[in-house]
Amino acid sequence: MPGRNLEAVIAATREVGDMAMARWRGEGRAIDVWNKSHDNPVSDVDLAVDARLKAVLGAMVPEAGWLSEETADNEDRLTCRAMWCVDPIDGTRDFIRGRPGWCVSVALVIDGEPELGVLYAPALDELWVAQKGKGATLNGETLRASRRMIFDGSRVPADSLPKIDRDLIMVTKPNSIALRMALVADDRADLVATLRWGFEWDVAAAALIATEAGAVVTDAFGEPLVFNTPRAQAFGVIACAPGIHRAVVSRLHERAVALTSQP
Repeated sequence: MPGRNLEAVIAATREVGDMAMARWRGEGRAIDVWNKSHDNPVSDVDLAVDARLKAVLGAMVPEAGWLSEETADNEDRLTCRAMWCVDPIDGTRDFIRGRPGWCVSVALVIDGEPELGVLYAPALDELWVAQKGKGATLNGETLRASRRMIFDGSRVPADSLPKIDRDLIMVTKPNSIALRMALVADDRADLVATLRWGFEWDVAAAALIATEAGAVVTDAFGEPLVFNTPRAQAFGVIACAPGIHRAVVSRLHERAVALTSQP
């Protein structure tokens, strides 16, 4: 199933990415924006991309379930071996502010693991592709993830660093968590780590891309990510060079302790 659909998935992702690009505020286009909940923006473009992907991908693999940020969840997906896991526009804040750090994220999950992953960031002219067991590419070039062995001085996409992380080095941070993870896959960053609850649609494609490039991807406890779960969430995410994974887990634990001890 996955190999037969890879090129079609790439084509579908490119199509909707170009559709979104035509409406991107960075090009001076008008878009409708509102909040789904507090500080959780969405645009009419997110919904249009979601609808188009659901139609095209659904026809491609009719037996697959569907999980998307912009579609009401249906527990019927839990009975499916295959599931599309989609974020129509990951990094919506950058999209609506006219910044380039957004992408379309599409993954095909089978038996709880991503088998295909595609990220398309048209404002950056970047197409990231991975197939389980067959490596990952950026614009057709094979990716090799960071191989850093020393935690101190590791590069992390961030706008600022808390005191506990002042031994790290900041690099450019796209709003999209998927693109931040992809930076590790391309050896432009050494680690991405968060303690926030994360949705599967945010990371499914990027997790496969980073893993196939040689990075380690886990939850905040250092355990493997599992997809197509009832809550469609994991506690935190880590994508990093294998040699610093243990140190990243330890640092996240330190952060958690510091947060819980605050008055």
